[in-house]
Amino acid sequence: MTKRALVTGITGQDGSYLSELLLEKGYEVHGIIRRTSTFNTDRIDHIYEDPHQAGAKLFLHYGDLTDGTTLRRILEEVEPHEIYNLGAQSHVRVSFDSPEYTVDAVGMGTLRLLEAIRDYQSRTGNEVRFYQAGSSEMFGLVQAVPQSETTPFYPRSPYACAKVYAHWQTVNYRESYSLFACNGILFNHESPRRGETFVTRKITRALARILAGTQKKLYMGNLDAKRDWGYAKDYVRAMWLMLQQDQPDDYVIATGETHSIKEFLDIAFGYVNLDWHDYVAFDERYLRPTEVDLLIGDPTKAKTKLGWEPSVTFEELVKLMVNADIRAVGQTHPNGEQPGSVGENAIIRQIVGASLI
Repeated sequence: MTKRALVTGITGQDGSYLSELLLEKGYEVHGIIRRTSTFNTDRIDHIYEDPHQAGAKLFLHYGDLTDGTTLRRILEEVEPHEIYNLGAQSHVRVSFDSPEYTVDAVGMGTLRLLEAIRDYQSRTGNEVRFYQAGSSEMFGLVQAVPQSETTPFYPRSPYACAKVYAHWQTVNYRESYSLFACNGILFNHESPRRGETFVTRKITRALARILAGTQKKLYMGNLDAKRDWGYAKDYVRAMWLMLQQDQPDDYVIATGETHSIKEFLDIAFGYVNLDWHDYVAFDERYLRPTEVDLLIGDPTKAKTKLGWEPSVTFEELVKLMVNADIRAVGQTHPNGEQPGSVGENAIIRQIVGASLI
């Protein structure tokens, strides 16, 4: 029997990598996308198939996490075995500007999905395994170092508060209705597919433009913040593993290392023989009303129970992203080096062929 998976946020960084993984494993993949007047499917264009084509395995449905009726209809049509809830307004700084929408999509959106699953299972008897995308931002003002599954949450943004709500609703539905529902508390995970307004991609994209001569300065906020950064392709593998276990549970997915934004700048600019101090300027607009200064995860449980470990180091990740963005603007590495092959050849070709904002 072919497994069917339903993915919210399929056009995002994680959704695109997860879809690739599921297709490789023989799944039929259904993704929910929001209707817009412009196409926003760049990250999955290379795996998209015409649904009229015999043997097609990837299907897209219009919907939104703020629209419970449509979510229920899609679930009924797809009859998925697994649901991965990756959709969100996921930019922390933006959540301060749009708190109501953020909470509606992130918090209530998760509750809408859980209720739809509960009703569907009750009527049909078909089990649906549910993955909820948590975030290290839930730890916020950290209460312990490193952070594990038992560390208390202390959210410091509307986004983080909404994620905490979604986390506990997932636990509540698991315990109240015996749903197979898992929370993945994922620490920062990056790639060449990362959104261009997120700090890591903002750095590597600006660096590529500086090399190309089309940008002179990179404006940044808090450079002292420390994060546990991993490679997104590693992290979606952990999502899948959670739903293959005998019992549902919650897991921290992280590298166990923390690095500052200054360290990211050091490696990125140093890789192309530049000094970031000559190009980076401070702009208070990029500061959050409340900051999260230090995040570092303890992935012991994931390593022990799931057999999961990261495969890409922090330095390799930075260089991978720099290489991809250099290629995207039609440049070559100053030392003549070629982009690494850590599973990113397809996306590098895709980025090169895409129009740049």
